[in-house]
Amino acid sequence: MTLTVVGSIGIDTVETPFGKVEDVPGGSALYFSLAASHFTKVQVAANLGTDFPESAWNPVRSRGGDLNGLRVFEDQGTFRWSGSYMGDMNEAQTLLTELNVLAEPPVVPAAYQGCSFAFLANMGTDVQLRMLEELKADTVFADTMNLWIDTQRENLDELLSKIDGFILNDAEARMLTGETNLIRAGSALLKMGPKIVILKKGEHGAFLFTDNFHFALPSYPTARVVDPTGAGDSFAGGFLGSLAEMGELKPDNLRRAMAYGTVAASMTVEEFSTKALAECNREALDNRFSELCDFVRI
Repeated sequence: MTLTVVGSIGIDTVETPFGKVEDVPGGSALYFSLAASHFTKVQVAANLGTDFPESAWNPVRSRGGDLNGLRVFEDQGTFRWSGSYMGDMNEAQTLLTELNVLAEPPVVPAAYQGCSFAFLANMGTDVQLRMLEELKADTVFADTMNLWIDTQRENLDELLSKIDGFILNDAEARMLTGETNLIRAGSALLKMGPKIVILKKGEHGAFLFTDNFHFALPSYPTARVVDPTGAGDSFAGGFLGSLAEMGELKPDNLRRAMAYGTVAASMTVEEFSTKALAECNREALDNRFSELCDFVRI
């Protein structure tokens, strides 16, 4: 089934204890698409400037991705972000943010409307609501961040009442619900509207909540964590790409999709930027999926 992502494209400068890279491809829509395109046809709607490297899209294009929703601005640069990870690398310190083309909402091509699955990646909640109305997708997931919880809470509450699934990290879940216990936070989020809630816990794995069952999964045990940038978007891409491939939101499918999201994220963190995710293949993802499933008996 077709999967549409609406999100950001970025040019990143990242420093971790393992080194520093400058002006490398990034952004939620790119990481998501690189992961999801291993499983299904991906349609991408996002803004970028002429300074963004075209070659970054080659893996998505080679897997049949539809990039007609990329809106290229001749007179503005691509969104830029600079950050530093130190210590346990669970959270980045933002050093620079330049919105550039991100100040304009993406444009959804008419051909994307009515898609089977859609992901509203991190962007202003007002923009997410607009994209939700334009897409008219059968099944919609979204994520958010602390900025929108702080500044667009009313919009976020409306969004939650209209989407099928919500993906966020543990700190955001606590902030949004006021609950310190993640099990209570997950239950509180379900009461806000979405049928499925996923709480990401970084190196400690993820929780999945529905009204009928809960599921917890550890992270894939990788010994090489070089750059966490994009891991959450890669998780979302693996998760929703796998769901779109299977087509139904059954409990067994949700569990499998959680595992594929987990291994996609594990690929991402092993190299700077999108390098590892761009170079891996479906066989590598399937191998890690099998290893993780053997470990947790999915």
